[in-house]
Amino acid sequence: MTSAPPPASAPTSAAVPLAEIWRGTLLESLHLGHAVVANGKGEVLRSWGDPAAVIYPRSSCKMIQALPLLTSGAAARYGLTSEQLALSCASHNGARIHVDRVGDWLAQLQLGEADLRCGPQMPRDPEVHRELIKSDDSPCQIHNNCSGKHAGFLTLAQHLGAGPEYTAIDHPVQQACRAAFEEVTGEDSPTFGIDGCSAPNFACSLAGLARAMGWFASAHRRSGRADEAAVQLRTAMATHPALVAGEGRACTALMRDMGGRVAVKTGAEGVFVAILPDQDLGIALKVADGATRAAETAIAALLLSLGALNKDSLAAKTYVNAPITNWNGLHCGEMRPAAELLFAG
Repeated sequence: MTSAPPPASAPTSAAVPLAEIWRGTLLESLHLGHAVVANGKGEVLRSWGDPAAVIYPRSSCKMIQALPLLTSGAAARYGLTSEQLALSCASHNGARIHVDRVGDWLAQLQLGEADLRCGPQMPRDPEVHRELIKSDDSPCQIHNNCSGKHAGFLTLAQHLGAGPEYTAIDHPVQQACRAAFEEVTGEDSPTFGIDGCSAPNFACSLAGLARAMGWFASAHRRSGRADEAAVQLRTAMATHPALVAGEGRACTALMRDMGGRVAVKTGAEGVFVAILPDQDLGIALKVADGATRAAETAIAALLLSLGALNKDSLAAKTYVNAPITNWNGLHCGEMRPAAELLFAG
C-alpha cells in the first residue's frame, strides 16, 4: 500500500473534452473529464486530463466492495452462485430477474427486506414500475438498485458474526471493504462519502481506480486468494450482464456485445470503469459535470479504440456517434466522443 495521493484539485481542474453534443453544424454542448488506462502492473499507459484527480468511484467499484465476500470464505460457506456474485456487483433496474433473486438470497440467509440498509427506491424497470403504480404499492428496499450489493454485505456480516448495522464506517464489513479498496488501488483513501445506498464510498485518484481495474484484469496471472476472487467476480459480471444492470442499460449492452470477454461498470456522477482480461488492462473515467450520457459515450469509445468493442456492434452504434432524435423522430444531431479517445491500438 502506498501513501495517499496528494491533495488534488476538483475534478473540473485540468479536465479535457470527453464527449460532444452536435446539433446541425454547431457544437452545442461539451462534457469535460478525465480518463486513465492502466495495465496489470499498475502502470498508467495513457491518460486524458488529470490522472491524479481524486474522485468518489460510486457504484463503479462494487466489484472491489465484493472482494471480502469471497476472500473471507463467506461466499464458499453459503454456496453463492455466479448469479449472486454478479448481483453483488450490480446497479440493477429492479426487474423481476433482480428482485426475485435478491429476495431468495435474503431468504437463504434467513433474513428479510427489513434487514437491508439501502433504503427503498422506485425501480427503473418499466414493468415492475408500472405494477407498483397500478397496485398503488410502494417500492421496498429490494427494489433498490444496490440491493444485491447489500445482500452481499449481509452475507459477510453474518459470516463474521458482526452486528446488523453493516453500513456504519466502523463496522467489520466496511473495514474489510476499505482494506480491499486501499490494497487494489495502491492508495490510502484520503476520505469517504456516504453513497446513495447509505454505504461508505471511499475516495481515490482516477489513476488508482484504473490501477484497481488493471489488477482485476490481470488476476488470472496470479494465484492468491484475492486474485481468485477477482477472477470469479469479473467473470460473473461478464457472464450475467443482465443482472449487473438490465435492459436498456449501457453496462448490459456493452458486456453482451463483447461476448463475456470484458466487464464494465457504471457509477453515479459520470464514472465508468472497464476490466479487459485479454489485454491485462483497466480503464477508469470521470465526467466532470457528472453526466451519465457522456460517460457512456467515452467508455464505449475507449473500448472501441482498444479493440474490445466491434465498431459494427449494436452497442458501438448506440453509444459512439449516437444519433439524437426529437419527439417527432427527426434526426437532430449526434453524441460524439472527443476525437482524442478514438486512438489506434
